[in-house]
Amino acid sequence: MSASAGPQSTQAIAPAQGKLGVMIPGMGAVATTLIAGVEAVRRGLAQPVGSLTQMDTLKLGETAVPVKEAVPLAALDDLVFTGWDIFGGNLYDAARTAQVLDPWQLEAIKPYLESIEPMPAVFDQHYVKRLTGKTVKQGRNKCDLANQIRNDISAFKQRTDRQVMLWCGSTEIFLRETEVHQTLAAFERGMVDDDPNISPSMLYAWAALKEGVPFANGAPNLTADIPALRELSKQTGAPICGKDFKTGQTFIKTVLAPALKARSLGLNGWYSTNILGNRDGEVLDDPESFKTKEESKLGVLEYILEPEKHPELYRDIFHKVRINYYPPRGDNKEGWDSIDLFGWLGYPMQIKVDFLCRDSILAAPLALDLCLFLDLAQRTPSLKHMGVQEWLSFYFKAPDVEAGSRPEHDLFLQAVKLKNTLKQILADPAAPVTNEELEYATV
Repeated sequence: MSASAGPQSTQAIAPAQGKLGVMIPGMGAVATTLIAGVEAVRRGLAQPVGSLTQMDTLKLGETAVPVKEAVPLAALDDLVFTGWDIFGGNLYDAARTAQVLDPWQLEAIKPYLESIEPMPAVFDQHYVKRLTGKTVKQGRNKCDLANQIRNDISAFKQRTDRQVMLWCGSTEIFLRETEVHQTLAAFERGMVDDDPNISPSMLYAWAALKEGVPFANGAPNLTADIPALRELSKQTGAPICGKDFKTGQTFIKTVLAPALKARSLGLNGWYSTNILGNRDGEVLDDPESFKTKEESKLGVLEYILEPEKHPELYRDIFHKVRINYYPPRGDNKEGWDSIDLFGWLGYPMQIKVDFLCRDSILAAPLALDLCLFLDLAQRTPSLKHMGVQEWLSFYFKAPDVEAGSRPEHDLFLQAVKLKNTLKQILADPAAPVTNEELEYATV
């Protein structure tokens, strides 16, 4: 039985009644794979493999209960999708262009995909050099554009009961925090003044949070992870979380690095390179966009291995990450890792990893889980106004945490923290869930 069954008090998790609207800026490979996949699962044509909410269990007492039965999550049948895109056309055309799913699979759900046509998007080529927008909103300034997004959200609210927003747009150029990002007042002045440090993804995040809509970022851009939008998230009770889906190479890295640390094996260097041929690969071929991705991917080892605590093992690691655009590969990314480690008496060893993965196939179930968990967070008294949902770090290359906290990158500890948080809110939905380290008990 769902944890939301029975009479509801103001201190209980609100039930997942009605339709959950999923709003996606950037309806390319990941978005179309997510939406087509959800529809295929709803029709019994496929299984939601890779989704923790749909396939995993939660141990309650001595019983392992499916997560989707233990936790009051929105049902897949209640999901409604919309979004924005710079290329126009319906989602069937977009999915065929992305070439992630086989044509026969798309044909089975063609009418459904054709029924979804993205809205014109807020886009500025300054932030994504390799793309040219075809269906782009026009406005007097960034404030006007952000309010146009708010109007789109308001219209979508007329046909859905709750909403979440998930950025699946391309990686924007690397931006550092500046004065305009420090307070909500400064940020809103900056939108009026067309401050160049406010990117399109930030406008989407601001609009969502202003409308009380939770926001997640599937790319590595500086977006909701700024003080101004953290402030707005807490103010409106619209949860936010980390950024950049943890899909291929970094997923493997957050598995192997904890194993080396657990065995007290030393590390001299870790060289990672990728070949990728989809639109993401084309965008990342621009050095400014690659810098954004590089920053997201490079931070993982330092946080996991803690060289300041283990200098004799990890002080002088050479960590290199490359991404190469290779059109023939399409969405089927290949990640190569060459790892130079050392063991007893300093003797050298090597590990080689060649992960031939499908980028959007790995990202889609993460996107689904984030939509369902952010909706859950907004319905949970202890999580609604917390701002950053650190317990969702499991899904990101760059977990977001409150200022002064240390992000956790170890995949297994992230999984424990996620499940421990679910157990805690089921036991007492009103009890404070802090962004301190939870006790890592067996899940």
